[in-house]
Amino acid sequence: MKTWTCDVLVIGSGAGGIAAALRAAHDGSSVIVAEKDRYLGGTTAISGGWLWVPGNEQGVREGDTREEAETYIRHLAGDSYDATAVGAFLDTVPEAMRFFTDEAGIGFHYPEKAPDYRMDAPGAKVSGRAVTVGATDARILGEDRLRMQPYLQSYTVFGYMPEVGPDIARFLKANRDPAAFRHAARKITATWVQTLLYRRAHLRTNGNALMTRMVAAAREAGIRMWTSTTAQEILRGPDGVVTGVRLSGAHAGEVRARLGVVIASGGFSGNAELRRRYFAHDPHGEDHTTPTLGHDGDAVRLAGPVGGHVDDRPHQPASWGPVTVFRGLRGQKRWFPHLRAFGLPGLIAVDRDGERFANESSSYHDFGVEMIRNDADREGTFGWIVADDTAMRRYGIGWAKPWPFPQALFRRAGYLHSAPTVAGLAGRIGVPAEALQRTLDEFNAGAARGEDPRFGRGSNWFHHFKGDMDHRPNPNLAPIETGPFHAVRIEMGDLGTYAGLAVGPRNEVLDEDAQPVPGLYAVGTSAVSVFGGGYPGYGANIGPAMVFGYRVGRDLGACAGERANRSQPPAAAVPDGSEDLAVRGRR
Repeated sequence: MKTWTCDVLVIGSGAGGIAAALRAAHDGSSVIVAEKDRYLGGTTAISGGWLWVPGNEQGVREGDTREEAETYIRHLAGDSYDATAVGAFLDTVPEAMRFFTDEAGIGFHYPEKAPDYRMDAPGAKVSGRAVTVGATDARILGEDRLRMQPYLQSYTVFGYMPEVGPDIARFLKANRDPAAFRHAARKITATWVQTLLYRRAHLRTNGNALMTRMVAAAREAGIRMWTSTTAQEILRGPDGVVTGVRLSGAHAGEVRARLGVVIASGGFSGNAELRRRYFAHDPHGEDHTTPTLGHDGDAVRLAGPVGGHVDDRPHQPASWGPVTVFRGLRGQKRWFPHLRAFGLPGLIAVDRDGERFANESSSYHDFGVEMIRNDADREGTFGWIVADDTAMRRYGIGWAKPWPFPQALFRRAGYLHSAPTVAGLAGRIGVPAEALQRTLDEFNAGAARGEDPRFGRGSNWFHHFKGDMDHRPNPNLAPIETGPFHAVRIEMGDLGTYAGLAVGPRNEVLDEDAQPVPGLYAVGTSAVSVFGGGYPGYGANIGPAMVFGYRVGRDLGACAGERANRSQPPAAAVPDGSEDLAVRGRR
């Protein structure tokens, strides 16, 4: 069996894992990253690429305070609030951001507005907490350019992934604004030409841009990044200290890691057995679909035999996000996570009874909480996004793109359901026609005035940010009254688990007695969330993953040194006039 030796082994190549690797390498450690997928970047690479990091330079400049951030997180976490973990996170944000900017060369973009998701909560801010990265030329990856995880194809427009922010806003107007059309046409044409010539477009956006920059920094730091390599077993020495990992796949063998092993392999939402145990809405393991990559419960599988266990204290076990599951035109299974679409004017969500059950302009996580609650005593968790033809032609519904795209394309894939009348649509999707018409009548009466008396949709900055800022009188509201009418089925999905391996203040994996498993760490969605089940804003998974990844990478050497000192036997008494050579050798 082949054996490799390094200082630090990281399992997983998403934001948390590469962050830990970068910081450890910065201190002179030799690092290996083992990724089971054929591509690098993990779920981060198909995400929006935001980081929620209060205490960053923009927030401080705008007057955001530590107390306000703590108040906001405490409100969202409720009884699940962990003051120690939150304190460690907020303590580390400024230092971590400086490192990623100054040492790793990751240029963050600080948007003028990126509202917290719960603007009704105390301590919420319109800006200063969520940051992202700009578009990046993937040629900085050199020979690793094609090893980066591709986009989630259902999220692209003819292969191009619009950047969250002004870019995607211009794409939304491309079918009615000549300047926006020319902008979209340039982006799409460049994508096609570069894909034809170089197999993949050079321009990377959103989470793909973030991971392109992080992997480029890891290459420059000399970090070995192995793909198609699966961690099978955590290895320990006679003293119980983790010494390495047994691997299979492209680099089958054993890696001996002198300072420790970092698990950053994702959560467990792709594991039916663990969902049955921790997801109340999925007691049979068949009522949940995740668009995440590789979140198969590897962290739990690896840490369990050495004492690790799942901390399920967060009041929500995952960061929820409604998803549509459908078959592509070639029959392949595909997913579309609805993270923004139905906060737009002219779209609502209804349940199987044809009734609204939540504020469609709330965050995908909070909407998911209400969706689960609404279907708690019923078979299956699902609903429908409903739109009229005005909204469909202007905005589309998720993967079903607006005019001039032919609607028949999306109906043929089984994604979009349409009918000339409300009653006809109700029949197609199996909801009571009278109830659906009554719901639309009630909604339309308020929407015409720019109001939503039932749920308060369109009442704060975050709602507006999800809508169409050019639409009046309310960016989130318009009557649904022009046939034909359209619907898309939504099911329960997630962006990663919040329940995860129990960890201590240094992100050491804890056993059932709350004692650290020496030499073993967990970050990202492999570890329990710092936010206690709440979802504070853009980048609520990536921000903590990078901050705690940085923190682990920084502290690995110190932790190993402390273990070594504890294992040293007490020094023998030294006779007068002589010197203890062992003591002298440690000076």
